Amino acid sequence: MPRQCVVEPHDMAQVLDRGSIVVADWHRSADSKEFFSRILHKKKRRNFGLLEAIVMPPNVSVDTVHYKIFISGKSGVGKTALAARLAGLNIPNMHYETTGIETTVVYWPVKLRESGRVLFFRLQLWDCGENALRRFDHLLPSCKEQVDAILFLFSFTDRVSFDDLSNQIARGSESCDRVVKLVVGTKFDLFMHTDVTEREVTRFQEVWGLPVFRMGGDVSNVSNLGEVAPLLNCLAEHLWHQDCVATRSTILPVATQSEAATVVHV
Repeated sequence: MPRQCVVEPHDMAQVLDRGSIVVADWHRSADSKEFFSRILHKKKRRNFGLLEAIVMPPNVSVDTVHYKIFISGKSGVGKTALAARLAGLNIPNMHYETTGIETTVVYWPVKLRESGRVLFFRLQLWDCGENALRRFDHLLPSCKEQVDAILFLFSFTDRVSFDDLSNQIARGSESCDRVVKLVVGTKFDLFMHTDVTEREVTRFQEVWGLPVFRMGGDVSNVSNLGEVAPLLNCLAEHLWHQDCVATRSTILPVATQSEAATVVHV
């Protein structure tokens, strides 16, 4: 029987300083254009399927690292919208309940600060509707199987979703495996309807030691790299640091494109 953990706030993993591992705002630099052009098409984000991979010119060597990300949160907080935003896809104007598991592939290039090495992070985002999770017992274990990070969501317009964060974190940490944990507050731009104060968010960060990111609900500019860069860079930093700690080395095994095509999570 697997060992169960009781998660306390002080058990949270180390929070890294922004830009301590990857170059912050690298997407604004001239030397990044060759790499970011691979995730864009006609100035919009490309939509990648499960078997698609980044193709670079023969004279450019770049490795791709693969991670599974589970998006957790109660119904209506914007899990599907966040996945679409991070991938640069169209965000639905109307809310609908996700009926099962949906996966979204996000490619994101980063430059390591110390070595100057460029990596493509392939993030497979897993999103499952709350009602589906309650109806079918096998869905949550499937979402958490071999997961590398969990994004815990709450909505600034839904007080209950914020109060439920501690329960979310406990459920997400039951396996006690190495998992990066970040918190995302959605609908931050709807400040006239907010049910969660900045003081409460600050207090949560102090108690739990988890970074909290704020995402708006505007659906008009989903291809804005600057809006998603802070969250994706932070996710990449913590995932890379987690692997470095696990191997006690900065030289990590990476999956080649040919290897990636043979392993598909469904």
